[in-house]
Order: sequence, then C-alpha cells, then structure tokens
Amino acid sequence: MCHVADARLSGSVHAVPTGKTKKSPRERKLRPYREAMEAPGRDGPDERTHPVNRRQLLRLAGGVGLASTIGLTAPAPAAPGMTSAQLFCRDAWGARAARPGGKPHTITRMTLHHEAVVLGDNRNAPGRLRQDQRYHQDQHGWVDIAYHVGVDRNGNIYELRSTKIAGDTATDYDTTGHFLVLCEGDFDHEAVSEAQLHGAAVAFASAAQNFGIATSTLAGHRDLAATSCPGANLYAHLASGDLKRRIDDLLAAGGVNLQLFCGPDAAARVAAIEAGN
Repeated sequence: MCHVADARLSGSVHAVPTGKTKKSPRERKLRPYREAMEAPGRDGPDERTHPVNRRQLLRLAGGVGLASTIGLTAPAPAAPGMTSAQLFCRDAWGARAARPGGKPHTITRMTLHHEAVVLGDNRNAPGRLRQDQRYHQDQHGWVDIAYHVGVDRNGNIYELRSTKIAGDTATDYDTTGHFLVLCEGDFDHEAVSEAQLHGAAVAFASAAQNFGIATSTLAGHRDLAATSCPGANLYAHLASGDLKRRIDDLLAAGGVNLQLFCGPDAAARVAAIEAGN
C-alpha cells in the first residue's frame, strides 16, 4: 500500500473506491505486485527477499503503461507557467516503514544537505537511499531516513521522511521546523548537475508555496553546524544566490505542481533508473 505524502507537499490524492467488483485483465495482471506490497513485514519492500523483484516488476508493469498510477488520479491541468514534476513515493524506491515516534513539527524554513558519499553513476541513487535509511534506523536509532525529500543526479525527486516529523542530524543543530532536502552525492568531490539543481529548486519551491515558507530562509547545513555539508560545489550555488533565484523564478512563473507518483508504474520507473535507463 502506497504511503501518502503530506497533501501540502504533493498533489491531491483521492481514495480508490473499494468493494467487490469484477477484476479487469489489468487488475489481474497487477495482483501479484499488490499482494507482494501488502505482505506483512517490518522492513517493507526489499529486493533481496521480495516475491516480485525489480527485474520481474519491469516485465509485470511493462504492459500497463507508465502514464497511470495506482491510487492516484490523473494530474490536474497545470496553470500557465506552472512547473509540473513527479515525486516518487516511498514504496516506489523500496523504503522500509517508518518507526513509531519522532518529533512533530511545523515547517518554517528550508535547509540543503548532501549525502557526503560519492554517488558515481545515477543508477546507484535509489539503492543509496535504502542504504541511508537502514543506517539511520539501525545505527542511529532514528525513526526514518533523516531527510524529507531526496534528489538524484538526474533530477528525480523522492519522498523520504514525512514532512510532519522533524528530521534528524548527527551534528549540533535543531532540525525542528526545517524542510530538509538531500542532494545525493558528495559535492566536495563531485560536480552538481543542472538537472539536480533544478530538482532541488522544484522541491524547495513546492515547500515554499505549500507551507508558506519565505525563500529567504534557505540555508545550507554548514550555515547551522560545524560541517562542510552540502559540499563546496553545491554550497557555491547557495552562497551565490543561484539556488534561491531558481526557486524564486519557479514561484514567480506560476509555482510548482509536484505530483505524488506511486504504484507499479512508479516502481517500474525506479527499477529502470537502477538499470541505467
């Protein structure tokens, strides 16, 4: 069952009517996927033990079209000038369930992080998010992956921790009120791509408009704690004002329509990213 993001961050999600109805050929085709995703287990989907692995999922979903989503209506027409983008839901990238607890908060500002681990090829991005989540939960004892949204090198945007719960950090700043965006990679050693900058700007612009955050609150992790995060190459876009200008330009042009993308089509797209496509 797909995790639903805070409605203020993503597009509207409508419940699919339930009841005993005759299954269409498409529904019968997707039944193995749904049964696998709804199977009980503490850790949620895991490609090592999942009854339908990502290679099989590509074949399973291949005949139903990447344009549709399960449990999500078609995106509303964007207003003139509005930028539309997709937010991969947690199940799409294989997230574990969040653990109970965490600190509820109200988002009032925006903060940029990097992973501080070289990403290399972008096909590594979804797997790295799973590794991060395991490390944060199992080694640090946090309720979930530390950040609210992730952006890979190709600009794909991923739903991470619930925006209703404050993030976590191993450094000495209070994350309460912060909307945390993670750019995957180590930007003390890697260059940041244009696509990744755009993806980060889209994520921040969506938060700014939906949580009522001033873009002047945008900061880097290093502005708040003793760390080099988000890395020199990425921080340069903060220090120069470039990232803030990108966010302001998106808002001025009509805003952002960030639609939650879930179900087998989203999982198939993530599997394609991991296959290098």
